[in-house]
Amino acid sequence: MAPRAMKRLKVEHTSSDHEEDDASYASFGGDEHDAPETEGHSTVGHVIDGGWGEKKDELDIGDANDGVEYRMEEEQDEDEDEDEDDDADEDSVGIDQLQPKSASSPSRSKMIQKDRKNARHPPLSTSGSVNTSGSLKSNLFKLQIEELLSQIRQRRGKKEEDAEKALRALKTTIDATAPVAPLSIAEARRRLLKHKVAVPFPAPGPPKDAMYKLEYAKPAAVNVTGSYVLKTQSRSNELLSMDMMIVMPDALFQEKDYLNHRYFYKRAYYLACLASAIHAALGHIYNIHFSEFRDDHLKPVLEITPLAQQKPDNAESKPAAKWCINVIPCLNAEVFAAEKLLPSKNSVRPADESIQAAPTPFYNASLRADMLVKSYLRVLHDTASRCEAFRDACLLGATWLRQRGFGSSSAGGGFGNFEWAAFIASMLQGGGASGKPLLSDSYSSYQLFKATLQALAVRDLSKQALVIGDAAVMPVGDGSPMVWDAARSHNILYNLTPWAYPQLRQEARLTLTTLADQLYDGFGAAFITKKTGTLPRYDYTINVQSPVASSTVQLYEILKRGLGDRVSLIVLQPRSASSWQLGTMRPIVGTWVVTIGLAVNPDTVNRTVDHGPPAESKEEAASFRKFWGEKAELRRFKDGSISESLVWSVDERGYGVLEQVVRFLLGKHFGLVADDQVSFTEADFVSLLRQGARTSGFHELTEAYKQLETDIRGLDGLPLSIRQIMPADAQLRYASTRPPGNVTGQERTQPANVTIQFEGSTRWPDDLVAIQRTKIAFLLKLGELLQEAHSSITARVGLENPHDEILNQGYLDIVHARGPAFRMRIYHDREQTLLEQQLKDKSVAPSAKEAAAQALAVYKRDYIRGPAHTQAVSRLCNRYPPLSGTMRLLKKWFASHLLTNHVAEEVVELIAIRTFVQPYPWGTPSSIRTGFLRTLHWLARWDWRIEPVIVDLSGSGELKPAHAQAMRSRFEAWRKLDPSLNRTVLFAASSVDADGITFTDGRPSRVVAGRMTALAKAACQEVEEKGLSLQPRSLFASALEDYDFVMHLDVGKKRKSAQYKNLELATLDDPALVGFDSATLFLQELEALYGSAIVFFYGGAERPIIAGLWSPQTAPRVWKMNLAYSALPTKTSKDGEVMAAINKTAIVAEIARLGGDLIDKIDVR
Repeated sequence: MAPRAMKRLKVEHTSSDHEEDDASYASFGGDEHDAPETEGHSTVGHVIDGGWGEKKDELDIGDANDGVEYRMEEEQDEDEDEDEDDDADEDSVGIDQLQPKSASSPSRSKMIQKDRKNARHPPLSTSGSVNTSGSLKSNLFKLQIEELLSQIRQRRGKKEEDAEKALRALKTTIDATAPVAPLSIAEARRRLLKHKVAVPFPAPGPPKDAMYKLEYAKPAAVNVTGSYVLKTQSRSNELLSMDMMIVMPDALFQEKDYLNHRYFYKRAYYLACLASAIHAALGHIYNIHFSEFRDDHLKPVLEITPLAQQKPDNAESKPAAKWCINVIPCLNAEVFAAEKLLPSKNSVRPADESIQAAPTPFYNASLRADMLVKSYLRVLHDTASRCEAFRDACLLGATWLRQRGFGSSSAGGGFGNFEWAAFIASMLQGGGASGKPLLSDSYSSYQLFKATLQALAVRDLSKQALVIGDAAVMPVGDGSPMVWDAARSHNILYNLTPWAYPQLRQEARLTLTTLADQLYDGFGAAFITKKTGTLPRYDYTINVQSPVASSTVQLYEILKRGLGDRVSLIVLQPRSASSWQLGTMRPIVGTWVVTIGLAVNPDTVNRTVDHGPPAESKEEAASFRKFWGEKAELRRFKDGSISESLVWSVDERGYGVLEQVVRFLLGKHFGLVADDQVSFTEADFVSLLRQGARTSGFHELTEAYKQLETDIRGLDGLPLSIRQIMPADAQLRYASTRPPGNVTGQERTQPANVTIQFEGSTRWPDDLVAIQRTKIAFLLKLGELLQEAHSSITARVGLENPHDEILNQGYLDIVHARGPAFRMRIYHDREQTLLEQQLKDKSVAPSAKEAAAQALAVYKRDYIRGPAHTQAVSRLCNRYPPLSGTMRLLKKWFASHLLTNHVAEEVVELIAIRTFVQPYPWGTPSSIRTGFLRTLHWLARWDWRIEPVIVDLSGSGELKPAHAQAMRSRFEAWRKLDPSLNRTVLFAASSVDADGITFTDGRPSRVVAGRMTALAKAACQEVEEKGLSLQPRSLFASALEDYDFVMHLDVGKKRKSAQYKNLELATLDDPALVGFDSATLFLQELEALYGSAIVFFYGGAERPIIAGLWSPQTAPRVWKMNLAYSALPTKTSKDGEVMAAINKTAIVAEIARLGGDLIDKIDVR
C-alpha cells in the first residue's frame, strides 16, 4: 500500500485567473473545477482551510493583538562595560538595534534533532509532572507539525521594516518630549484640549476637587515588547502587532496612588501627553487613536497604524501596510507594595464608610500587571533561552487559540498568547510536588503543547490554584481560575472571564481526545479548522439588547444558576471595545448588546419539571423562591416528597422549554421582556422541517412495523419458517425528509421497504431465474395469509425489473387501513453464491458476467448493506437525539439544490452521521442547527478526490484502525483503477459497509460532486458573512440560471377522476397506486432516453423541478450515422464541412410531449 502523502499547508491566499474562473460556487465548471482546489498530484490531503468561505479556506492563525511580551532594551553605549548590565538588561536589544535577522535560530537544526529524539524516546514522567506520553503519534503527524511551524515562524519583510522604522520615529519623538509641571485635574484637561487631545480617564472619572496633581516627565525607559521580539508571533497573522513599553518615572506617583483609580488617572494623563506630542510630530504620517488594552477600560493605550499612501494627480491610493504599534505606559515593580494588591484586598474605597469594603481582585491584578511587565519579559526571555522548544510551543499554542477565538482581550476570553506563554514558563519553573517543575526543558514543542492542554483539561484551577514558587501567604481567590506566581504576587489568569474558562477546558479536552484518536488524523482538527463562528459553535444563540447596561458577570451567574444541568456551556460575547479619536471622549454605547451561546445537554434541555430544595430546608427554599419568584411552587410528588419546583410547558407563543427559562430569567432579573430585546436563532432551523425536529412523527410507522413482524411470525401455513425480518428504509431509521404519514392533497403514502428471510431449505431451486419465480410464489402466499388473518390489511404483489430476469422480480405491498404501508422483498442468501459462481465461471460470456456483477452489487445493496445500514442508523438516532433532524435537514438541502437523483440518501446520512461520531474539532452536536452547519462546514472542505468517508456506525468504537486502514487501501486501489473518476467519485464506507461504493457506484459524477462542494462553500460563506442575521431559508435557495433548461412540475395536477370526490378518494386508496411517484418515473424515463446527451437534476418532493444541462459530448462533431440524440446537419464557416449539431429545440419539445400535464412550464436559457 502506498503511504499517504503529505499535503502542503496553504497559509496565504493568492488570487489567480484559475480561481477567478471558478469564483461562482453555483456554476458548473469543467473537470478541473469539480473538486476543492488542491495542488499537484505530489500533494495528498485537504487544502487546509480555516474559515467558512472560499477566501477563508486558507490557514488563518495566530493572534495579532495578544503578543507574548518580551523586552528590548535600549542599545548600550559602545564604551560601556557589558558585564555591568543588571539582570533586567541581559540579552536585551534596543529599538536602534532592530536589524534584519534570519527567522530561524542558529540552533534550529539541533532543535529538530532533539524533537525527533524526543518523539522516539519521550521523557519519563516524574512525580507531579504532566503526562506527555505518546509524543507524536505518527511520522505523518510529525511532518505536519514541522511543516506548520516552518510556515508560521516569524520572518522579516517589508511590513516589518516599515513597522520598525515607525518604532524608531516614535522613540525619537518620545525622547524629545519636555516635562509638564503638576496641574490640577481641570487644568490638565484644558491644557490638552488646546492640543485637541481629550484625556482618556477611565470611568468613573476623577473628582473635580481632587487634591493630587497630574504631571508628565520623560519616560524612564522606552522598549519594544511583545511576541515580535521574542519571535513567537505567527507569520500567518494578517496584522503585524508590536508593543512599545513606556516606563513612567517613579517620582510621578505617591504611596497611596494605588487607591481609588488614582494610578489609572495619572496613567491616562501620561498617555494623553504622549499622544499630544506624537500627534504633533507624526500625525501627518500615521493614524493615531486611543484604544483599550485587551478591552481593559482601566488601561487605555495609543494605537499607531500607517496612513494609506496617496498617489499624485488624485490617483487611487495604495492600501496601508497592515501593522499596528501599541504604546503602553507601565511602571516599575517597586512603586507600590505587593501585599497591598493581593486578590483579597480592597483598593476602591466605598463612599459610605459604614459599608464593608469588598475585595477588588481584578482592579488589583490589573494594576499589578503594569508593575510586572519588565519582570515577565525577563521570565519569558530566560525560558526561551533555556528551553529550545519554548518558542515553537508558543507558536503552536497561538495557532490553537486563534482557531478557537481565544485572545488576551476580554472579548477573546482573557486567555491569549501571553497567558499561554506565561503558563508554560510557570510550569517549567514549578507547580509540581515539592516545588519541582511540572514540565521539563527537554520536552519537544509538541510535548509542551500537549502537556499544557492536559494541565488545562485535568486541573480545575478555579477550585485548586496552581502555585508557582514558595508562597509566604496563600492567596484567597473569589472562585476564579488562578495560577499564582508567588515570587511576583500575581495571578497570571486574572483577566480570564468566568465563562471562557469552562470553554477553554472543554476545548483542551476535545483536542486531547482528537489527538488520541488513532482512527483519524487529528492534525487538521487541532490546528487548521477554524471554529470561531457563533452559529455552528453553539446549539442556541441568544441576542440580548438593553438600553440599561448591566454586568456581564451578573448575567452569566444568573443564567448559570437558572439553566443548571440543561446546558453544558454558557458563553457570553460582549462587544469588543473600539478605538476612538484623540480629541473625543470615550465612546458610550447606547445599547447594551451581548450575544449568548449555549451548548445544551440533549437529555435534560427539554425537561418540563425542575425539582428544587425540599420544604424542610428553609434557607435553601427561601433562596429558591427569591430567585424564581412567582414561578416557584410547592408540589407533592409521587414518591411522597414535598419540594419547591418549577413547571414548564409549551406556551401560547410556541416557545420551547429552554427559551421559556431564558426569557423568564432575563425578564425577572434584568427587565428584558420584549421580543426585540431577546431573540433566539435555533427555532428558525427547526421550522424548516416538516412536523419539527422530534422523531414522534415516525412512531406510528415504527409501531406498525413491529406489529407487522408479530403478525407475520404468527401466521400458520407458510412453506418455510421465518429467520428474520429487517427494515431497509429511511422512514424506519428516522431519516426521511418528510415523516411517514405526512401526506397532503394528491400525495400518496410511500411504502417503507422491508426484507424478509426464510430459513434455508433444499426445496429452493438452484437457478437464479427460478429463484425469482419462487420468491413471487412465496409473496403471493404470504399476502393471502395476511389478508385472511387480518381484515385491516390489504396485500398486493407487484413486479419490477422486467428487463433482467436474475434481478428481484417481485415485491409485496402491505397496506394498513389506518395508513402505514410496507413494501416487502425476500432475501435469499443462495443468490449471492450463484452470482459469484457465475462471475468465476470462465465459460460465461462477458455480457453475462457484467450482468451478474451488476446483479450482485444490487443484491448486496438491497439485502445486506441496506438493512444493516438502517439498523445502525436507527440505533444512532436513539443515542443522538439531534441526528434525525440533522439528516432530514441535510437531505432537504440536497433536494433544494436539485441533487436528489445524484447523491444516494444513504450517502447523505453517512455525511451527517460523521459529524456526530467524528465531531472534531467540535464536540458532539446537541442541536439540529449545530449538526447541520458543522456538516456543511466539513462538506465544503472535503476533497473527495483524495479523501474517503469512513464512518463508525457502531458509535462505540467497534471500527478498529486496522479495518479503517483496509478501507483506505481499498479507496486507494479504486483511485489507481479509475484515476479519471469516471465510475466512482465518492467513496463512502462504514462499519457495516467496507466496500465504500455500495451507494456511490456510478453516481454522482465529477461535475455533480464539484457542484455539491461549491454549494456547500457558498452556504458556509453565507453563514460567516451574515452571522446572527442569517435567514436559514437562504441556505436552501439556489439560482436556476446555471441550467440550460428548467421544467417546473405540477405534481398536484388533478386527473379527470378528481372531478368527482368519490372517484378521487377511491384512486388515492387504490393499493396499486401505493408509492406511485409520477415525477420520479418521468425522470427515470428521461434519463433512459436522453442520459447520454443531458444531465438531469431533480429536487424531489421538496422542490418539484427537473433541470437539465447539455452534455459537452453533444458539441458539434463530424457528421455520422446512429448518433445517440437528435441532430441537425450544419456547415462550418471554414471549409464547409458538414457537422452534426444536437437538435435542442426538438429534444425539449419531445420532453414536453412526454411530460404532458405533469409539466407546468419549461424555461429554456
